[in-house]
Amino acid sequence: MAGEPAPSGSRPRQTGLIGSLVALASALADFFESRAALLATESKAALVQFLVAAVCLVAAVLFFAFGYIFLLATAVVAVAHMANVSWLWVALAAAGLHFVIALVLLLVAGTGIKRPIFRATMDELKKDREWLRNLEANQPRN
Repeated sequence: MAGEPAPSGSRPRQTGLIGSLVALASALADFFESRAALLATESKAALVQFLVAAVCLVAAVLFFAFGYIFLLATAVVAVAHMANVSWLWVALAAAGLHFVIALVLLLVAGTGIKRPIFRATMDELKKDREWLRNLEANQPRN
């Protein structure tokens, strides 16, 4: 009815300059809130991507160190036992295997870093810029 106050959860819409400013502030708040939510989502994905790359790099260094140790042990044993080479080839194969594993892990880490991050955010910002360009082009000039 006309004399009853508005419910406590709803505010009457204001008109004029104040109403326009309130609507503008509300629209800007909604815009920045949506962009912040998108940034938060993609930041979590980027964190996982960088953690996988870091774990692969640490594992690659570890396997490289084991490979180097096996290679040194093989060289020492080869010099010490020139005629007896029964386990020499096994140690050499272990060193080679560790080097191959380290190389594979380095390649995995390298390809993980090269993938673009924040792809959805960049797409949204491009759409926003295009919308602004179209808005400026459609407005009449005085």
